[in-house]
Amino acid sequence: MGDDHKEETPESLPFLSTGETETSSEKRRNLPGDADKIEDVVQDTACGFWLFKGRFMQRFATEKMYVILYGLAGCVMTMTFAYFNGTITTLEKRYKIPTKISGIISVGNDISTMLTAAVLGYYAGNGHRPRWMGIGLLTIVAFCLLTGSLHFIYGAGEEALKLTREYGGQSQANESVSDPQENKKLCQTSASGCIQDVGLWVPQVFLFGAQLISGVGQGLFYTLGIAYLDDNGTKSKTPAMLSLSTFLRMLGPAIGYSLAAICLRMYIEPTMEPLIAKEDPRWLGAWWLGWIVLSVMSLIAALVLFMFPKELPSARKRRMDNRQPDSKAETDIKELSFGDMLKSIKRLGANKVYVNNTLASILYFFGYMAYWIFTPKYIETQYRQSAAMATMATGTVALGFSAVGVLLSGYVISKYKPSARAMASWNAIVDFMTVAGILCYVAIGCEGSDSLNSLATLSAGNSCIASCHCDYVHYAPVCTPQNVTYISACHAGCSEKAKDDLGRTVYTGCKCMTSLNLISDPETQFALDGVCPVDCFNQFLIFLSVMCFLKLVGASSKSTNLLIALRCIPPEDKTFALGLGSMAASLLGFIPSPIFFGWLIDNYCLVWGKACSNKGNCWLYDTKSLRYALNLTAASFIFVAGFLNISVWYHAKNLKIFDENERTEKKSADKDLELEEYTLTKIKSQDSE
Repeated sequence: MGDDHKEETPESLPFLSTGETETSSEKRRNLPGDADKIEDVVQDTACGFWLFKGRFMQRFATEKMYVILYGLAGCVMTMTFAYFNGTITTLEKRYKIPTKISGIISVGNDISTMLTAAVLGYYAGNGHRPRWMGIGLLTIVAFCLLTGSLHFIYGAGEEALKLTREYGGQSQANESVSDPQENKKLCQTSASGCIQDVGLWVPQVFLFGAQLISGVGQGLFYTLGIAYLDDNGTKSKTPAMLSLSTFLRMLGPAIGYSLAAICLRMYIEPTMEPLIAKEDPRWLGAWWLGWIVLSVMSLIAALVLFMFPKELPSARKRRMDNRQPDSKAETDIKELSFGDMLKSIKRLGANKVYVNNTLASILYFFGYMAYWIFTPKYIETQYRQSAAMATMATGTVALGFSAVGVLLSGYVISKYKPSARAMASWNAIVDFMTVAGILCYVAIGCEGSDSLNSLATLSAGNSCIASCHCDYVHYAPVCTPQNVTYISACHAGCSEKAKDDLGRTVYTGCKCMTSLNLISDPETQFALDGVCPVDCFNQFLIFLSVMCFLKLVGASSKSTNLLIALRCIPPEDKTFALGLGSMAASLLGFIPSPIFFGWLIDNYCLVWGKACSNKGNCWLYDTKSLRYALNLTAASFIFVAGFLNISVWYHAKNLKIFDENERTEKKSADKDLELEEYTLTKIKSQDSE
């Protein structure tokens, strides 16, 4: 370039040494170019805001620092969603929420993401993107506070408190007083009234509203964050940066599920001593405790993202050096109109790679969404593990393999730089391997767990149980000497209750055992409080092994899928295309999938916690039928997604993932250092004023 052209751009100005004796005003007069434009350059590339800015902050305005901090902020965000999924079964029990309704609650964030992602991505994409991302994280703070506040509004609940020693369990253990409420668990001579639960629809609305708020932040964070990363980084480093940020972000679910497991090991009222074990289905953990921690972490992450400049200094330097010599010094941001947005939609609709890649992702999400949300519930019902164990396995163990898969794929892509077709073919292979793994889930059942529902099925038409009027009896399982679990002492036809020498609750006179031909000797017609022990641990370990393999393989396609999405669209449509894709994924995948699979799971419920107003939550499932229906349905959607990725492979033959003519690392580093020195000098001159 000639000297005349160098004088036209603020980035090519001679850099002033910090040892010069000129005043700040003299420095500005000696700098060529327009003064206002120079100030804009400094403001757009200056790190920090309000009181938190200056020379010290500027050293953090680098690609590497953004990738790390963006990944950590994403880690905090995914922690909140993982924590919600990890505690959802406890919320169902506490607030009598059917799985179908909890599925609707879970998609609240996807509904708001769908409604806002494309529009906010289109208009906010030309603004100060890190500030918008920070605002998005502030909505996550509101989500955490709203969700956790339910416990402080409604408390632990009377049913949970009754199972503690302080509430009155000791007096019941001594059998000094007969509790009328406890007697309702026994066989009744007349029909008892239904259980009136007042205001339990309010927590459901509260939880759904909190999810709606979080969706706005999620859309801002992901849509703007990925576009900012791609626009401010060199193309050759994008795969590595995406993998690193994705790896850090995927630590969030592992930490979130671990936090949920820790909180659920404590009783919902930590100051009281529970009388039941953690493995008891009636156990309610301290689900609310983690939301306090997560709200603080989200607030810190929001403040950190606020610090980043509108454009990184190194990215601005590259952009100005790559422009045409006869172009203007600055490109004016055009006025955005609804007509321009429609033209962008038309361009994207004609892009076959973009359309097929997006549809493949949507179908994969639709099928696999059931496992993202309901895996803890699946483990609890199929393999009879505690809520804490199910949450720990889903998060810490399985997602650790996901993180390894992301790192491995990032290393392979950065080292070998595969073509777009190679990436698309790998995505298809991953889909078909996932289908094979899900089919293995069908075969991994537990006979002991499947047998628990046998008596519930027999109870439906049994005259003995019908004569005890057990319709509105709470789920309080009892175990017979033959290791058979009844829904309650009422369903077993038990008429009396006592304590044995070991302090265990014993129900006697259980006449319905004889009617079902389980026990012929009247003297052995008794049952102990609690579920009969079921050993499904070996099957659980096999399931966990297959799940970890699928997590490893599935995570390896995240970077390849995203790179194809980023490279198949023109730069001017990038932010909008990501927002539009997010909206389509929410509308067709994230929103209907949890509702559909929640409805599917509820269809196989055998025992409902009935109340006057609704069916309440489900306590016992037909595990065998549920295992077949859930897994085969999910596998069918992912199977179709594999063929769409084959279509992406066909149309991506001319798609370029990496730039062929990139600058050498030394030249880029020298220019980055030169721009950093210039920006630091300008900030110092402003501070001295």
